[in-house]
Amino acid sequence: MRQIILDTETTGLDPNQGHRIIEVAAVEMVNRRLTGNHLHRYVKPDREIDAGAMQVHGITPEFLQDKPRFADIAQEFVDFIQGAELIIHNAPFDVGFLNMELRLLEMAPLATWCDGVTDTLAMAKALHPGQRNNLDALCKRYGVDNAARTLHGALLDCELLAAVYLALTRGQESLSIGLEVRGAQAGQAAARTRPSPILLQATDEELAAHASLLEAIAKESKGACLWTGAQEAI
Repeated sequence: MRQIILDTETTGLDPNQGHRIIEVAAVEMVNRRLTGNHLHRYVKPDREIDAGAMQVHGITPEFLQDKPRFADIAQEFVDFIQGAELIIHNAPFDVGFLNMELRLLEMAPLATWCDGVTDTLAMAKALHPGQRNNLDALCKRYGVDNAARTLHGALLDCELLAAVYLALTRGQESLSIGLEVRGAQAGQAAARTRPSPILLQATDEELAAHASLLEAIAKESKGACLWTGAQEAI
């Protein structure tokens, strides 16, 4: 199972107001293990960056002046995520920006390239209703060291989110393993055959002794022997 932990940083909050992606990171995980394979690119947005956004991620227009545009990395990006499940915290935000960038290039939307999107924010809200479920809060709750996260950064956030996702889904994995073990045990039990019962026939001498005993009981009880009646019924 191939999964991609994905995050972006942007010039602002709304792609419909012309805001653009300025950083994208994608970290590969196969069968719940990080492979070390990742994609990380800074992107020149050709527009100003909101002051509030710069306070969050610390990326300045000057830093991005010599970086490629999204058009220059788009094919590399979709090739990297091709066929994988995407794991994103607050997925509607990142998916909205990525779809806008792809649409500007007349490329197919994100859903065409990946095998579905899992939103870890929605997962966390379902597991911890009424609590803070941003990435910092989840790192604290699950014991993930985020001391290096003084500012938001797409690559660092992907690595932190990978650890949080594994913690969020560890119970589901244990349940799955338990069901598989119990299913295997049930199959083994069903496959075992019970031994055939052993049928022992009474000898003529044993039948005669039994009849004599019943006759004596009937005589002693003046005909009230239940076993004699039952034998006759048989």
